[in-house]
Amino acid sequence: MQPKHYVLFLSVTAALGGFLFGFDTAVISGAERDIQQLWQLSDLSHGLAVAIALYGTVIGALFGGIPADKYGRKASLLWIGVFYLVSAVGSALANDVNTFMVFRFIGGLGVGASSVVAPMYISEIAPAKRRGMLVALYQFNIVLGILVAYLSNYLIGTANLEEAWRWMLGVEAIPALIYSILIVKVPKSPRWLIAKRMDIATAREILTRTDPEGVETAINLAIEEAKTVKGNVGVSMLFRSKFRTISLMAFLIAFFNQLSGINAIIYFAPRIFESAGISTEDALLSTIGIGLMNLVATMLGLFLIDKLGRKKLMIIGSLGYVLFLSLMAYSYFGGAIEPDWLPFFVFGFVASHAVGQGAVIWVFISEIFPNELRAFGQSLGSFTHWIFAALIANVFPFVANSFGAGTIFAFFAVMMVLQLIWVLTRMPETKGRSLEEIQLDLQKKVL
Repeated sequence: MQPKHYVLFLSVTAALGGFLFGFDTAVISGAERDIQQLWQLSDLSHGLAVAIALYGTVIGALFGGIPADKYGRKASLLWIGVFYLVSAVGSALANDVNTFMVFRFIGGLGVGASSVVAPMYISEIAPAKRRGMLVALYQFNIVLGILVAYLSNYLIGTANLEEAWRWMLGVEAIPALIYSILIVKVPKSPRWLIAKRMDIATAREILTRTDPEGVETAINLAIEEAKTVKGNVGVSMLFRSKFRTISLMAFLIAFFNQLSGINAIIYFAPRIFESAGISTEDALLSTIGIGLMNLVATMLGLFLIDKLGRKKLMIIGSLGYVLFLSLMAYSYFGGAIEPDWLPFFVFGFVASHAVGQGAVIWVFISEIFPNELRAFGQSLGSFTHWIFAALIANVFPFVANSFGAGTIFAFFAVMMVLQLIWVLTRMPETKGRSLEEIQLDLQKKVL
């Protein structure tokens, strides 16, 4: 197999964790109302039942870097597949809300760990000139999983199946099993082998198949970097003066990602549309439209990320966020806009996210940390992403019912103005350079 095809196979296989991530995240949107009715949940209890997977995701993101650092990226990816499989079967068979939440929590652990390990693994095997697109395949698979979940929910929801929500959740077991089998075939991360095992021979063998043009440079720089990061490497190193600015970058890009409101849209899309007077069936169809728009715009982001760069995509996305969130807020505040326009504003918002933050976040976080610290840095970014995702999903039903969706979307718009300012003034460009070259450049600026 030619190197470019081999590295693509490895990247797609690892990125399938993103497909399960997206499917698991979005599938609950079709089941959440039936679950609330079945177990007679209050708004706050219902919010917890929906958000419990996100709290699992927070834990998975927080601690996912530990096994990835100690046992390797490949072993962690395999266990992630097992978590997804157990969660899908258990959630579908749950007979009470507590059992349901336990299994959804397990799935969340898989999602959180996946957001740490999969982008990191891809970044460590990819050649510099294709790294942005290959790592962004993870995001592409996330939105593909979201689209397939919405489509699956629609087909199952309109098939008049008894307890359709169980089928919606259970079908995830099929891709989870396929993913787990494929992961067995991928090699270990070459940069992990150098940083943690000093196994240069095996790392060279792998890089020769994935990045033949840059293999010697990558190995030499990785060895040199391993010598500079001395002592016991741990989370505390992220907050030392040498790495504090880099850690802040990872925190901020993840923080702003969730303060855009993207997961509120993903989780509660049908409810949002219905609150604007759109029928239930049309609301479900509109969620499929969200998935399609997300997929198409993500493909555009993949095409542009190694051409325009990470920073320009973030600027484009931020401007779109501000525009469409403002229009959504205006329509909810009773502005002179017909409710039928709301889906188009949501589609514009989703497209802005997919081209900007969606395409960039996992790439950027996986690039800015040194090899020795990457697992912990990825955990920091992912943990930040998911703790805010969980909080927003948990309180969204309550806040929307108490203050109205317009107030929430206006708040999100203000936050995206702040993101735009940060991108313009503080975010560095990382395209077209090896991971080690990026680190050298960032260290010069920090020091």
